[in-house]
Parts: sequence; structure tokens; C-alpha cells
Amino acid sequence: MTISLIHRLPAQTVNRIAAGEVIERPASAVKELVENALDAGATSIEIRIEGGGREAIIVTDNGKGMDKEDLVLAVERHATSKLRPSDDGEWDLLNIDTMGFRGEALPSIGSVARLSITTQTIDSPNAWELSVEGGVMSGPKPAPRLGVSGTRVAVRDLFYATPARLKFLKTERSETMAITDIIKRLAMARPDVAFHLQHGERANFRASAEALSDEGRLARLSGVLGKDFSANALAIDAEREGIRLSGFAGLPTYSRGASTHQYLFVNDRPVRDRLLHGALRGAYQDFLARQRHPVAALYLDLPTELVDVNVHPAKTEVRFRDPALVRGLIVGALRHALAGAGHRASTTVSDYALGKIQAGGNSPQGAMPFQQNYSPKSPFGSGYNPQAYEPSLRPLVDGVSAKVEEGAEIYGQGYPQNGNPLSPQPDQNYPLGVARAQLHETYVVAQTADGIVIVDQHAAHERLVYERMKTAMEGKGVERQVLLIPDIVDLGEDEAARLLERSDELAEMGLIIESFGSGAVAVRETPSLLGEMNIQGLIRDLADDLTEHKQTLSLRERFEDVCGTMACHGSVRAGRRLNGHEMNALLRQMEDTPHSGQCNHGRPTYVELKLADIERLFGRR
Repeated sequence: MTISLIHRLPAQTVNRIAAGEVIERPASAVKELVENALDAGATSIEIRIEGGGREAIIVTDNGKGMDKEDLVLAVERHATSKLRPSDDGEWDLLNIDTMGFRGEALPSIGSVARLSITTQTIDSPNAWELSVEGGVMSGPKPAPRLGVSGTRVAVRDLFYATPARLKFLKTERSETMAITDIIKRLAMARPDVAFHLQHGERANFRASAEALSDEGRLARLSGVLGKDFSANALAIDAEREGIRLSGFAGLPTYSRGASTHQYLFVNDRPVRDRLLHGALRGAYQDFLARQRHPVAALYLDLPTELVDVNVHPAKTEVRFRDPALVRGLIVGALRHALAGAGHRASTTVSDYALGKIQAGGNSPQGAMPFQQNYSPKSPFGSGYNPQAYEPSLRPLVDGVSAKVEEGAEIYGQGYPQNGNPLSPQPDQNYPLGVARAQLHETYVVAQTADGIVIVDQHAAHERLVYERMKTAMEGKGVERQVLLIPDIVDLGEDEAARLLERSDELAEMGLIIESFGSGAVAVRETPSLLGEMNIQGLIRDLADDLTEHKQTLSLRERFEDVCGTMACHGSVRAGRRLNGHEMNALLRQMEDTPHSGQCNHGRPTYVELKLADIERLFGRR
């Protein structure tokens, strides 16, 4: 007699195995239950938790509810109301417009916890209650009505049926923070729905319903991210080939030390996608140091057939049919918005400065939005030789700008040779005002119509020179240098093939490669701007980037790093004395140059203090 080595697993065990993928921690259970409430049309959702979600999770909504028959089906595995067959009987998984669709959440929770569901419809005389404990169902039975319509799901003793999982949970505080993060993301995705999260007797998060408009969305984002976000956010609105990108992105000077404040939504679904985060990083790489990260909430709306959400049981990963189109849309829209910001810097910079000026030197709530260990003193000394650069790249201190020369009557008859300007009146046409003084041979102080501006001359001019260099490069193209002996780089066949497929794009950036046998490429020309470099390392980094992001990020980043370094060398140094014409020329060119509100590393180039704020410091208001 032959003994079979393969066994059919009982349904209860299958459900517990599946629960390990769907319900990783209490936050996963909360996410699934709240998404069910949103799919049910709820406009108000209340979440109560105990013990970080391990002891109890209770989610109550005012959705359309379920009748007795649907309630029984809801706790069966792979039973859902969110998928429908087409006329020819096919079940299409590429046209999903609901948050859930797998039919796994409730049976998974019921297999590892004590689950109780009470639900009612608007036309039912009573509610119905059903319980599932460790996979064993009881009910349904009549229950008192909750209100007009809706559902209340109570989950108690999570993972009591799989005690090994309890050992891998984090502290109560950590689990509570994870749940709060989930609720905040869902609240940002749906500003038209009211959310209330309560842990024990404490209200962790509360958000009232907002209008379905840009104003309502910004109000919801401000409630989650803070009021500073709305004051320092740029509106994003772009569309390409049926794909629309909207939302808000923070100014470069309003940045953070981690990427945890980047929120991405695809068809109102919160996602964590490498492609989208990579596109966000690529859009800001010209404005932020590598250890700084932008703050953004971006919403991508596209036809359901162009995105696959059936990638992972947690439904936080997606795949796009045309990822290059999506990435290009994000990068282009963000860079357009950043360019439109002009010389604008974040308000948190002036808020921090005012806080330090006040008695006691205590800053206001909120962290400084840039590195505080930065010193404007340059390691290269204070010498400056503009002749070392071609005329089109020479800094502005060779002369005055056109505006200054043509508008001499604005500034008076001229400036004394000692560099002290006369006393012209500030003009509304010049947002950065008129230069009044230079402090410590580093900072330019200007008077505006309603306040003062303090400019870091090196940081500001570094950005101006950098933008000039980019413009010159775009106009002439990238100059290349021919290698006397081609450099042969051995790669795997797949990596080499990916690089060769993008050889035209690489050629535009100054890198000429060609095939050199199986799994190898020959590098014949490199960008002259990069000078001597580790070609082997560059090619391998490019191959890795193409594998992970399908984009040649390393070359672009190195290109801009070198431009930034050259701009730093060619800028007005801290410690160099400027005369009045030079200071005003600097201000005028800052006003005319995009992104001049921050240097190449994301630090602010100026601080603006309003007269009303200054008067408050002295008790005049």
C-alpha cells in the first residue's frame, strides 16, 4: 500500500496561512476594514483601538451595510461584492476601481482573532450580527439597529489563534503609530470622508469631511501635515495621454531628513511604489542635497486598464502599463511647478529666524527646514577670478545687470566708490527690494516695501551660476572627449542589453558605448565635463539603475553634481566685499532666475522678515 506524501490542508489552516500575508500586524487589519468601509460608500468612519490594536479594533461606518445573506458570504474566503463578470463570463482583474477585491480580509481576520460584525441596510427593520472565532462561525442573528445604515466590525484578541505571530509585534506605541499612519494616508486619499481614530480614551486623529476640490484637498493635507505645508506647497496639475497628476509639493527649502513625508496615491489608493518615489527624487535632485527629501502629496488618476493593482495581497504596490510615461509626467509636472515658484523660499525660514530673535532665543514649533550645521565660509578661500570662465558663464560681478543699468533713476544717480548705496525707495516691481548694506562681507541686507531681506551672497550666486551653466549646456549640447583606448566593461548579458537599448539617450548625455561581444560594452567617448572618472563604476551604476528604475539616473546625478561643484567654485565667495551696484545686480538676477530661493543643496538663499513681524518684536503691535 502506497502512503501519499501530499496532503490537502484543511480550510481553517489555509485561512491562517493566508492571514499571514494579508494581516501582518494590527495596522493591516485596520487598513482592510477601513477600505471596506470606503467601498461601502461611507462618509464617516470611526476607528477605536485598544492595546495598539492587539486587544481590540472597532471600525464603525455609515455605509450602505449588508443584509443577512451578504453577511454570511462576507466571511467566506474569496467572496466579494467588488468584482463582476463581463457579459461573456470573464472576470477582469485589470479594471478594478474599488479599494478591495480579493475577498480575503474578513475570513483572514476571523481565522486568527475573535471577529464580530453587526450590519444593517437602510430598508431593513433590524440589524444582523455574526461572529467568527478562530475560523469558526456562529450566527447570523438579529441585533439592535446601529442607526440609519452601516456596519460595525469588532476585532478582539488579534492573533490569539496564532500566538507565534504575537512575538513579532512591536511595542504598543509602535503599533499605534503604524495604525495612525494608515488612517492619515487614507484620510489624505479621501478628503470627502470624515475620520476619527481613538486609542483608549485619547483621540489620536480627527478630520472633518472636506469638499471634493483642490481647496478641500489642501485643507485635509494641512490638517494631516500641518499648516506650514499649505503655506509652502506648490499646486501640481498636469495631464498627458489620459493620465492626470494633481496634488501639492513642498518648496525645496521646506524639506525633511527622511522620505516618510512623501504620500503617493493612484486612483485614490495609497501606494508605496519605487517608480513613483524615484520620479519624485529625480524631479528634486537638482535642488536638494542627497540627505534631504521633499514633502509631497501627489495624486495620479488614470484608466484602470493602465494600472495593475493585483500585485501583492496588501495592495500597496502597483504596476503601470507605461512606466516611462508616468515617470515623465511626474518629473515634468514637478519641475514646471518648481520653475514657476521663481525665487520663492519657504516661510518656515523666516519663522525660525523670528523665533531665534525673540527673547530667550527659542525657535517656534517645527524643525529648521534645512541643515543647521552649514557655514557660509568657503573652504576655497575668498579669491575670485571671473576670467577663468567663458564670457557666457562669467558671474554678474563683472558688471551690473540690464535692469540696473536701464533703471538708474530708481536707485538715484549712482553709488559712492566705497560701496555704500544711496537711499532709493523700494519698488513693488522688485520683490527682493533695494540693497542697503553688506554685513560681515557675507550677507546682503535689502529693504523691501513691507520688510527686509537678508541674502547669503555665496549661496544665492551659486544658484545663479549653476542655472547659467545648465542653460549653456542645453544650448551647445554636451561636449565629449574621445578615449585613446576604449574602456571595456564586462557585464551580464541582460545588463549589457539594457544599456545598449538606451545607447541613443546615453549619447545625448555625452556617453558613447557599443557592443563588445557577449555581455560586454566598449566605452569610446565620455562627457568632457566629468573629466577623469571611474568608467567601470559609472557603467555598472547605470546598469543597476536601469534594472531598478528603468532610467539612467546615475549619469544625470553625476552630471548635475559636477555642475554644482563648478558653480560653487565660480560663485561670489563669503568674505568678498560687494559695492551697491553688485548687491542690487545680485538681487535683480535672483528675481529673474528660477529656483534662486535655494542653493544647489536645498538651503535657503535668503530670509525675508515682514515689517509687521519686526514691529511685534519691539512691542509696537
